[in-house]
Formats: sequence, C-alpha cells, structure tokens
Amino acid sequence: MKEIRGVLFDLDGVITDTAEYHFEAWKKLAEELDISFDREFNERLKGVGRMESLELILNHGEKELSESEKEHFASKKNDHYKTMIANITPNDLLPGILEFMEEIKEAGIKTALASSSKNAQVVIERLEITHLLDEVVDAAKLERGKPDPEIFLKAAEQINEPETACVGVEDAQAGVDAIKAAGMFAVGVGSYLEKADWIVEETSQLELKKLQAKIQ
Repeated sequence: MKEIRGVLFDLDGVITDTAEYHFEAWKKLAEELDISFDREFNERLKGVGRMESLELILNHGEKELSESEKEHFASKKNDHYKTMIANITPNDLLPGILEFMEEIKEAGIKTALASSSKNAQVVIERLEITHLLDEVVDAAKLERGKPDPEIFLKAAEQINEPETACVGVEDAQAGVDAIKAAGMFAVGVGSYLEKADWIVEETSQLELKKLQAKIQ
C-alpha cells in the first residue's frame, strides 16, 4: 500500500464502548433462558453477530430452540440493548477517536463504518459523528459475520476504493481476521491482537501520521 484511501472502523471498542451494554443485555436474556452467563464467556461473543452469539449461548446452556424461538429471543436481546443505549452521548466516544477521525477527514481519506451491530446508525447519531463517516454498512444485509471478510469488502465497495488501499480498525480477533482476509492493513486496538499489522493499547494512541509511517 502506497497511500491510504479508506479507513474502515468497527464500532464497539473502537469508536465507543457499548460492550458493557451488550454484556448486560445478553446476561439478562441468558437468565431468562436459565443459562449461566459471566464475563469470561461474554469474551467469546466479541465481534460476533447477534444470531451467532445466541447460538453460542444456547450451545453453552445445552438448550435447543426452534428458528422462530431464536428470532424471538434475539429480538428480545436487542430490545434490552436499545433500552440501555438510549442515553449515549458524545461523551461516550473513546479517548482520541474523535481527533483521529477528524484527522482522516481533513486529509481527504474516505471513511466507513463496518460494524456487525444492527443498531450502529442509532449509536453514531447519538455520538454525533455521522458527518465523519462517508458510508455505513447495513449489517442486516450481510450474509456472513466476522471473521468472514464480507463486511470489510462491502465497506470498501461502498466508498468506491480498492480493498488493498484500505485500513481496517478493530478491537476483536474475529474483526482483525476479517480485515486480513479482505487483504487490508489491520489496526488492532488491544495488545492481544497479535495478528494485526499495527497494534495500539488504546484509541488515544491512534494518529494518522503514525499510521502512515507504519504503512510506508
């Protein structure tokens, strides 16, 4: 890659931290299903879509549900989550991420949101960052979740840039795997993301100049 032409962002853990809301919503649902659920198991759901997460929980609890029941409970979890995120504000942006996104925008580099969250549009509106994103991938229209590269390939297509000129920013291993499978440069937020091309401990360390230096 000679120059960055697109930066594709995950949402949870990169732009804002809604992980706690997801944990509480899944925990509430698991309790309703009489399935034990703790923070350790919750780590397995990071970067995984809603239906896939429900399947993991059901397998964990050794429970079987019909397809219609699965749809019902997945929707119920989403209702719990939407109630919890109703009070998100720009104060919930992770440290340094606003400045990083503004740097990218000022440099004329295109941006897209590549999140598996079906509530992503609502969250970015509450965070007041819609003007910093050229495109938002509609997770509801995707056939495969991360670590499949579909979401990042779709994001590159929507901003009309080749995937080889795009950078993906993720905080989950499934997300980093998806970026790499798409043939893109991967930025990992978290020291545990060993497969990422550039690893930062936290979002406050993200700077366009540093990113460009890593790619050179």
